[in-house]
Amino acid sequence: MKMLWKHKPPQWRKIPRDEQYKAETYLRAREKFCVAASARFLDIKNGNGHVWYLGSPDREISALLLHNRRTLFPVFNKNPAIHSPHFLNRFLIKIPIHAVQGLREDTELLETLMENEGYYASERIDYDLMNIDTAPRREALNSGPAKLILRKPAAGDTESIFALQSAYENEEVLPKNAAFDPAVCRLNLEHILSAERILLAELDGQIVGKINTSAESFTRFQIGGVYVRPDYRGRGIAVKMTAVFVESLLAVKKGVTLFVKRRNNAARAAYRKVGLSALADYRISYY
Repeated sequence: MKMLWKHKPPQWRKIPRDEQYKAETYLRAREKFCVAASARFLDIKNGNGHVWYLGSPDREISALLLHNRRTLFPVFNKNPAIHSPHFLNRFLIKIPIHAVQGLREDTELLETLMENEGYYASERIDYDLMNIDTAPRREALNSGPAKLILRKPAAGDTESIFALQSAYENEEVLPKNAAFDPAVCRLNLEHILSAERILLAELDGQIVGKINTSAESFTRFQIGGVYVRPDYRGRGIAVKMTAVFVESLLAVKKGVTLFVKRRNNAARAAYRKVGLSALADYRISYY
């Protein structure tokens, strides 16, 4: 006897443009855990990438997979039962990716699905995903040297900021065995200066630190690019710079998220002093 199913089993599908609101609803419900993916979704809505969902036409979305700028963002809701997207191998042959990032459980699952297709990560970096939605601690706002100046970039600052951005990318961003490319760094800096919010730390007439946003989602900012020159560390500059920057972002009625390497104990301690708290484990895997 032929069985009649009330619902079709869930399948991976590319989401139609007129149904992207469903993906947005799914992301908004989990936004604190996927600010980067949510921000990239807004870019994809303008035609710059791909969105696939796991579900059936008559049921809710149970997982999303986004592609934007050579990165895959799994938003699987920590569901270990996610089955492999049937299109994955064909897609990776056509469009090689640079990285996978998201909650550690989701990233690990996508790594496994990719390994089944013959794609193996060259490096995995684990992070603390941290957030803050209330005012930074007063002691953090009052920390740092008395003559520390925190300000926006001005004409003539570009080369000083480039030196900090170069050091930051070499120290915190580049995967192992990757070569630093000054031209790419300059493009990254041009984007930050034109499209992101940025704050500089000046002491003794020199720019000694910087902090900027790296993404903006529906109701949250993501902080990135936090860097203080090594010869000025240990003086509370990163704590005050982060606290003042967070305060300015909260003033526009959006929460703040960041992720910090698990092995960077100094940065994790600085963010805790500001008032950020760990929310989840995060991972970026490079290919």
